Amino acid sequence: MSNSERSGAAKVVVGRRGLPYRTQVHIEPGAQAREQRIVNESDTACSVGTGDVPVLATSQLFAWCEQASFEVLARYVPEGSTSVAMRVQIDHIRAASPGCTVTTIATLERVEGRRYVFVVSAIDDQNQELASGRVVRVLVEVQPFLAKACGSPQ
Repeated sequence: MSNSERSGAAKVVVGRRGLPYRTQVHIEPGAQAREQRIVNESDTACSVGTGDVPVLATSQLFAWCEQASFEVLARYVPEGSTSVAMRVQIDHIRAASPGCTVTTIATLERVEGRRYVFVVSAIDDQNQELASGRVVRVLVEVQPFLAKACGSPQ
């Protein structure tokens, strides 16, 4: 058994155009990112058009949790590759008004092939949980990914 297999580091093997390529990403479950932000008026449901109350919009909280998961992987992903979110499940259970400090936390729970499963949460400045859930990110090569995007010149 190799050191990377013993340590649980992720080894990603993906097929492209019938030719396999290998991208090794060494990251251990438990890797984490924390990001702290202050809720602004522009972050509210009223401002983004998703509600009529001046509290942190679920869509904004969703984006902050997704960004935290991106930050965990960003420093490990090789040049020419990136990670993209493929599934986000968030339960937004408590409101936060402008001025509230929100900390989003993304922790790598497990690696399933080229899928990276994160547990995400958000807490306020009183250490109360605002949201929790999961984000699944997938490792992709940037150029082939963009070439397959809707609206991309072919």
